[in-house]
Amino acid sequence: MNRSRSDKLFDMAKNYIPGGVNSPVRSWKAVGGVPLFIKSGKGSIVWDVDDNQYIDFVGSWGPLIHGHAHPAILPRIHEAITRGTGFGAPTEVETKLAEKIVKAIPSIEMVRFVNSGTEATMSAIRLARAYTGKDKVIKFSGGYHGHGDGFLVKSNSSMLGDSIPDSTGIPISFAKETLIAEYNDLSMVEGLFQSQGRSIACVIVEPVAGNMGVIPPDKGFLQGLRKLTLDNDSLLVFDEVITGFRVAYGGAQSFYGVKPDITCLGKIIGGGLPVGCYGASKDIMRLVSPLGQVYQAGTLSGNPVAMTAGIATLELLQEPGVYQQLELNGSKLSQVFVDAFSKIEKNVLVNRVGSMMTLFITDQEFVKDWTTARRCDTSAYGAFFHSMLKFGVYMPPAPLEALFVSTTHSDEQIDQVSEAIYMAVEALR
Repeated sequence: MNRSRSDKLFDMAKNYIPGGVNSPVRSWKAVGGVPLFIKSGKGSIVWDVDDNQYIDFVGSWGPLIHGHAHPAILPRIHEAITRGTGFGAPTEVETKLAEKIVKAIPSIEMVRFVNSGTEATMSAIRLARAYTGKDKVIKFSGGYHGHGDGFLVKSNSSMLGDSIPDSTGIPISFAKETLIAEYNDLSMVEGLFQSQGRSIACVIVEPVAGNMGVIPPDKGFLQGLRKLTLDNDSLLVFDEVITGFRVAYGGAQSFYGVKPDITCLGKIIGGGLPVGCYGASKDIMRLVSPLGQVYQAGTLSGNPVAMTAGIATLELLQEPGVYQQLELNGSKLSQVFVDAFSKIEKNVLVNRVGSMMTLFITDQEFVKDWTTARRCDTSAYGAFFHSMLKFGVYMPPAPLEALFVSTTHSDEQIDQVSEAIYMAVEALR
């Protein structure tokens, strides 16, 4: 495999961009080697700058549920661009996409568009604090909600829920406003409410964790969070940046039957372009400026090109049988991982919800939180990742990320990938 141009471009990029990348996971630090520099994509295929071809399961980290350069989406983006790339003024397409989201997700009556998932979660927390008049936030260890100061914290094991910064540049005073619990540990959340309930504005959670690997909620976990927040006059915030329109058209909240107070969306609602939004009831959203005193603004928010791509993407998801096919291919692929590794007597777990999954190479009986996720064999995953690349399959270049199936992964490609998995596993002997 000729990787010479990727090597040279990476060396050049490191002269001008920290680490040569604009998001850390792209550096391949977790798996080793030089990252692919991608030249183009079509459907479920990407080509790197050396013209190597791969079946793609990264999908730009989730937004491309319909694959790359979809023939029903691309022309509409082109048409939107001919009218202008942005105006800093209201456009009709903003309202059209907002209407689609409101109709799809019952907990949302109004939305505010932003430009990223990080902006959405930061704004949602500010809104929750304003609505409740409280300051503290509960998040879960290993959960990722963007790079806002209040989210980049980790637990101080000396005290239940106590937090310290997980990044330099964050004042300890900021970190202390964030309380840490273990995902799927409802009793720990109960303990935090018992000790500090009067000061807790909200609980923010990925209803299906996607950034410590895919970890579904235990039965009753989300329902328990809903009850605890209601009982303590706090809000429940669902970070559905990954799961929104991915696990179901109505998001994970419709899949699990739990209605949060505020929902954060991103990725799929922009069809591959930069986007995010947060939404809630009209009673909560009336606090957002210019109606209320919760200030949030953005020059490119509601960009008409991104809104157009989002509308086209959601329309395709409403076609009959889309989610059934995603489920079928996701199920088939996850079973192949398990069967293939059993041939070399290596234990693996595949956590999956619909078309998102993670392969955990581990001897544990389950992976249900950050503690169990980080015990997995990350070096073995790195070897498997590189083995799969040799057979033309591009998986997430990090062991604790999600693999995404798209609507453009054909049955024939799933069969091809299944064969590649068996060959890649055999190469690990």
